[in-house]
Amino acid sequence: MDFLGGFNPELLDGVKRLHFIGIGGSGMFPLVQILHARGFAITGSDVNEGTIVDAERAMGIPVTMGHKAENVLGADMVVYSAAIHADNPEIREADSRGIPTLERSVLLGYVSRLYPRSVCVAGTHGKTTTTSLVTSLLELAGRDPAAVIGGKLPLIGGYGKNGSGDTIVIEACEFAETFLHLTPDIAVLLNIDNDHLDYYGTMGQLKFAFKKFALMARHTIVANADDLNVLQVVNSLDRVVRTFGIENEADYQAVNIREHKPGFYEFDVLEWGYPVAHLKMSAPGYHNIYNALAMTACAFLLGLDGDDAAAAAASFKGAGRRFEILGEFNGVTVADDYAHHPTEVAATLKTAHALGYNKVWAVHQPFTYSRTRELLDDFAQVLSSADHVVLTPIMGSREVDDGSVKSEDLAAKIPGSVVVAGLQEAAGYIKEHAQPGDFVITMGCGDVYKAAHMMLE
Repeated sequence: MDFLGGFNPELLDGVKRLHFIGIGGSGMFPLVQILHARGFAITGSDVNEGTIVDAERAMGIPVTMGHKAENVLGADMVVYSAAIHADNPEIREADSRGIPTLERSVLLGYVSRLYPRSVCVAGTHGKTTTTSLVTSLLELAGRDPAAVIGGKLPLIGGYGKNGSGDTIVIEACEFAETFLHLTPDIAVLLNIDNDHLDYYGTMGQLKFAFKKFALMARHTIVANADDLNVLQVVNSLDRVVRTFGIENEADYQAVNIREHKPGFYEFDVLEWGYPVAHLKMSAPGYHNIYNALAMTACAFLLGLDGDDAAAAAASFKGAGRRFEILGEFNGVTVADDYAHHPTEVAATLKTAHALGYNKVWAVHQPFTYSRTRELLDDFAQVLSSADHVVLTPIMGSREVDDGSVKSEDLAAKIPGSVVVAGLQEAAGYIKEHAQPGDFVITMGCGDVYKAAHMMLE
């Protein structure tokens, strides 16, 4: 059952050459890897050079800088990301020549069905980490999975891979209902929080989308028993549900939770009350206990056991841009995180404080005007837990600045915070003011990570 237009098993019949607009994106790269390995000729274009483009060129894929009409010549199909607008010259040229165009999430739905089994991980927070943990689980167990991940996983050296095994693990994004193109065997629901309401309008509509996603599960739903919104979604569904949790009774429950070093947790996992695993996390943060529990539930559903889950938890030190410690300058430790919602910012700063540094500096780049405006007070509250806050201008992304909200409005609600003109200025401010023994973390899903790298240059 597909809710967005139905699955077409003949989608790529007769297609030999695919052209990707925005081929340097982390969401495109795993699709490129999988389809390239399956014999499709691929070309692409982007507006920025980068490590992904470098890797694609190393695979023998021609990548052009800039979007030009002639780039699509010879393609049987053109694939574009959600960030590409209808007036893009390559889209217009493809339309004028009758070359079919396809949004990335539709192609992802098709690719997900190239493998007999799929694990699709959804939720407002923790998708990348949990997808990485499940991928690590299968990789270490010798299952050679395929994967499509929103962050870089060091174990596989990238954002995904073409696997020879029977399972694909996919980060299932709820933005604009793109996850409804997937057909999961195992559908993981980590949490549901008030995000993307510029698209959905209400929490009810957002939860309805998650309900439709959960209903597509062909085998089992794995659900967080400690998240009220998730429970409201799954409690009326005629599907097999396996729950995980800490506070509430669950099929997979974490008990005996303790820190094995500041900010890093270990715990026992009970399956229906019986101990089945002891997990010692190599990624910091209390919130990662939930992600590891979801992975453990998947382990047993995939025919693996507690030892396999423990190996994955021990080996996984974090995905790219997920509390990623980048280095030091003058005795100051610099890290970067994708946190762009108040719940994520709170978890990230809580983890940072737990590590025992002198002062925690938060360098935050607000992402989209609608989210910043709607959640202004929430952002102010959670950011205030940092010892020092540096704000950059809002990154509008797909939105137009109507002047209704600025970073200065957020700063006015955070005592002692400063607003800087850009990433270079943020790096300069930190270099000038941070002291040895301090911890600096850049946060946001835009390009704020560049500021962290500038500090270390």
